[in-house]
Amino acid sequence: MSLYPQLKQFLLGKSLPTSAHSEERLSNAAALAVLSSDALSSVAYATEEILLVLVAAGSGALGLSLPIAVAIIILLGIVVLSYRQTIRAYPQGGGSYIVARENLGLYPGLIAGGSLMIDYILTVTVSISAGTAALTSAVPSLRPFTVSLCLIFIFLIMLANLRGVKESGKIFMIPTYAFIVSIFVLIALGLFKKATGHIADEYPVLPVTEGLSLFFVLRAFSAGCTALTGVEAISDGVLAFKQPEWKNARLTLLYLGVILGLMFVGITYLVNIYHIVPEEGQTVVSLLGRQILNGSYLHYFYFFIQVVTLLVLLLAANTSYADFPRLCYFLARDGFLPRQLSLLGDRLVYSNGIILLSLCAAILVVIFKGQVNAVIPLYAVGVFTSFTLSQAGMVRRWFHEKTGGWQASALMNGLGAIATAVVLVVIVSTKFLLGAWLVVVAIPLVVALFLAIRRHYEYVAERLSIQGMPPRSYIPRPQPTVVTHPAVVVVGQLNRGTVEALDYARTIADEIVAVHVDIASTDREKFLEKWRQLESDIPLEIIDSPYRSVIGPLVDFVSQFEEHHPDVFTTIIIPAFVTRNWWDSLLHNQTTLFLKTALRAKKSRVVTTVRYYL
Repeated sequence: MSLYPQLKQFLLGKSLPTSAHSEERLSNAAALAVLSSDALSSVAYATEEILLVLVAAGSGALGLSLPIAVAIIILLGIVVLSYRQTIRAYPQGGGSYIVARENLGLYPGLIAGGSLMIDYILTVTVSISAGTAALTSAVPSLRPFTVSLCLIFIFLIMLANLRGVKESGKIFMIPTYAFIVSIFVLIALGLFKKATGHIADEYPVLPVTEGLSLFFVLRAFSAGCTALTGVEAISDGVLAFKQPEWKNARLTLLYLGVILGLMFVGITYLVNIYHIVPEEGQTVVSLLGRQILNGSYLHYFYFFIQVVTLLVLLLAANTSYADFPRLCYFLARDGFLPRQLSLLGDRLVYSNGIILLSLCAAILVVIFKGQVNAVIPLYAVGVFTSFTLSQAGMVRRWFHEKTGGWQASALMNGLGAIATAVVLVVIVSTKFLLGAWLVVVAIPLVVALFLAIRRHYEYVAERLSIQGMPPRSYIPRPQPTVVTHPAVVVVGQLNRGTVEALDYARTIADEIVAVHVDIASTDREKFLEKWRQLESDIPLEIIDSPYRSVIGPLVDFVSQFEEHHPDVFTTIIIPAFVTRNWWDSLLHNQTTLFLKTALRAKKSRVVTTVRYYL
């Protein structure tokens, strides 16, 4: 075994067969950690984002953070109840892209999909940056290495997710629940100290740089709405749950809403009664912890909170890692993203989607230098766009289907659509000049990219289609007494490129066999029926590949074929189509290249590519 496969197996573990997919499911407790860490961890920075806006109006305005937090909790309740209706209607998983596309049409669906993709990338950037900020708050000497630390953390989370759903669930449960418990203990200690006569300092006198107005308060509200990002993840990931999937998903979403609501309002209330003011280089949770946990023994608990906050903020990125690859799969399946994103990796996760997410987040970390406050204005636009389209889609669905109890469900989803639409307008209007304009511009550009990719795939499908080709009849090939030119034709799909490769094989070989590798995605009956119509004179072998590898089974098949023809050269013919532009080839996997490299390892073979020019 070469070094690369050994290293890959060491880092990611052994390949899992496709049959093990059903075993890679999550319990409710594990799912709360994997799919809800983004929403739960927002407690660490949502209150701070509200205060950072209010502080401009002086110390008197900081008290508004509590009523703003209550308004956000009400919005959270509406969104959670709305998504519970979505999960009931879509028990196989009803992400915003699927719901909006099925009920509102293609363009709303693509806008929802593009918005969510952007927001998932921003979620990783914000979570990693916030987690690093928690670390540098406790250890200020690490501040110059912020960007490097962010990149290291992204790499480690990527690695954990590439190991598979079950493995990542085990890894992420302990830090998530440690964070939940530590925040509730901090809230309880804070309330106890206040009730037993602890007198907090008054707010320091702060300079007023901006007047108090409705627009100003709405800006603080929109900053705090980052607490809601990630709530939709459970409805996207219904199939990650154990059976009955949709019931477990609805229950877990309810748990998320209650836990998040209590933590968020508790931290905001303590920040008010302890008169916490944001400081450079210190998070609000850190400042609150220093005030409440100033006893000799409690001081150690402060460091524990900082460590679990760091861990849960890093793991908050995992919500995106759980859902971004799945969203990419749906878009790629429908032809709006490169097909490579629809393939399961060795550990039954969409590895290419995980790697793409990591690269995009790493680029943003470098651009924004790992500063949370620089990325926050871009945050939440995408998620509230998808919230609104998803809920509006559900309203239309209820009115169209009119199943039992549809009126109450339509009312709930309608309320959710209106509430999230109002918040979206507030977020865009208050954050537009601060950076939200970037997302507003990026969403239509991403949708345009989706449509361009779809046009390319439709063009390729049209050029390669065998639709309308007349049935081909061949005189049965006589079996030669001595085989001198055996050939193996690799068949991926039955298209015009494959037909030309088979025609070429007939001109050079006296024994031909075609081989197709089934990675659990082939409709065998349909495939064999088409084969009998077009290529009835050439035998077709279909090989099962339980580990979704194409190259390994093909190399093994060719080796076995060569054992029957030991003293002659075997020709392996690989059909390949050539795109109009070099960049179009990025939308297609490079299996041909890797297969040629693997097959040429033996000298008694001739590997030929038959090109079909589009």
